[in-house]
Amino acid sequence: MRWRSFFLGLMLAVAGPVLAHKASDSYLVLNVTGQQVSGQWDVALRDIDFAIGLDADGNGEITWGELRARHADIAAWALNALTLERGGVCPLQVTQHQVDEHTDGAYAVLGLAGNCPLGAGELGVNYRLLFEQDALHRGLLRVELDGITHSAIMAPEAAQQRFSAQEPSLLAQFGQFFVQGVWHIWIGFDHILFLLSLLLPVVLVRSAGAWRGVGRFGEALREVLWVVTSFTVAHSITLSLAALGVVSLPSRLVESAIALSVVLAALNNLKPVVQSRRWLIAFVFGLIHGFGFASVLADLGLPQNALVLSLVGFNVGVEAGQLAIVAAFLPVAFWLRNTPLYLRGVFVGGSVLTLLIALVWLAERALNLKLMG
Repeated sequence: MRWRSFFLGLMLAVAGPVLAHKASDSYLVLNVTGQQVSGQWDVALRDIDFAIGLDADGNGEITWGELRARHADIAAWALNALTLERGGVCPLQVTQHQVDEHTDGAYAVLGLAGNCPLGAGELGVNYRLLFEQDALHRGLLRVELDGITHSAIMAPEAAQQRFSAQEPSLLAQFGQFFVQGVWHIWIGFDHILFLLSLLLPVVLVRSAGAWRGVGRFGEALREVLWVVTSFTVAHSITLSLAALGVVSLPSRLVESAIALSVVLAALNNLKPVVQSRRWLIAFVFGLIHGFGFASVLADLGLPQNALVLSLVGFNVGVEAGQLAIVAAFLPVAFWLRNTPLYLRGVFVGGSVLTLLIALVWLAERALNLKLMG
């Protein structure tokens, strides 16, 4: 009981940020032709509210009137966090304010315009938005520089990057989207919880109505390979179909189904219905998760000159990030499999906590509610 209480307390502490504040992204598209700069910057309203405050009446909702009253402040705040250089600093201004819906909520859409001192040479980008307040924030950048497409992730450790007007190599194109794939599985809390819910019982077998640890590591590893391979194949199919525009589903339906998949996976741990074919669960719901990954690519935009390569790079990055999670989890789980800490704390406690979190997500997404901040 002492171990269970300790572990549940630890998991609740870890889960707090998952429920309270999603790791944030902004989407920055820059078109630079010669000296002329234009672009669009999508920043989540929740992030702007977190940084400078938008909810004037404190009722938990941001109205268009509240947003419009702060247009000048939003523009100043955003431009203070972005510097472009081409032969010197390129002065920027916000030319338009709009609002758009992404899969994770409402975003302010800032239209950008400016001019650079020179019309040739490399473009330097210095991105500093929210890094001091949220180290998990990332700027997802797409640059069209004299007709050449570049993409990058702007992070605290990579806040300054330079882009050439020359065509990027195929390896560089692959690498850019590979990194983005790794990052997006690591901040995709719903994807991670679904995967972990399927992995929790792989080091256990059920006999006479009770769980006990498997006898050999190879048994657990074989089960993991079935689960991970099924999930990979499934979401690769729908990720590709959606990213290429072959199939499209409403984002609310997709996000709600992803939350439901986490609910069912956690429930299956607590009240086993499917035991010997967990790979089938991974495959069926992996199809839905693929549409969730595709929504990220839709926001990033795939370069048409390297469409397939970028898609493959992103998908391989997702798999690499996923395998890193498995590699960290499986040896520890196998080592602890017969202990009360794992059987009651990790397996039962973790499944209960995952179920509660996923039910909150499901209610928020399906009913368009805001249950957590």
